[in-house]
Amino acid sequence: MNRKPKVTAQTKQNLIDAFWDLYCEKRIEKITVREITQKAGYNRGTFYEYFTDVYDVIDKIEKSLIPSLDELPPITIAEDDIGMTIDMFMKLYEKNSKYYSVLLGDNGDPAFVSKLKNSTKPILKKAFSEKHDLNPIEFDLILEYVLSAMIGIMSYWFRQGKVLPAEDLITLIHELMENGVMSKLSK
Repeated sequence: MNRKPKVTAQTKQNLIDAFWDLYCEKRIEKITVREITQKAGYNRGTFYEYFTDVYDVIDKIEKSLIPSLDELPPITIAEDDIGMTIDMFMKLYEKNSKYYSVLLGDNGDPAFVSKLKNSTKPILKKAFSEKHDLNPIEFDLILEYVLSAMIGIMSYWFRQGKVLPAEDLITLIHELMENGVMSKLSK
């Protein structure tokens, strides 16, 4: 029985933080349990009380960052306006930017993008299906395109040091979704 839940939670968090510091510097396959425990100040046995391996650590971090359906705000699509969806993604991204900027970056986890998209697709499908009768295959492809674009542009924006104010980025994404890329390029 765990008699010291605060100590246990802190130990686990210290191991996660040590892993994260290493993960920010190098790819996961180059990180060892020994490095994590040395950095956190624990022995290897302590690590294995909480995690099976380094991939278990990243998996637990990712699971904590991916919103469940009940954590996402309900979306209603009024007059085909997708602005609320963009705002939701921006808030989610900013809240977790410490992790998202690395996980979605060049040395991050390619599977994380899919996990993030798959967690938000159901709520978007529900919101749009209430208003439109769309071919399910085409609709899934449209959502994949939109989510890839939103995640990609926000990742790039963070990596570039937020070169535009957040409101301007949201406006740009909204314009691209509403009017297309070519309308923006032809100005």
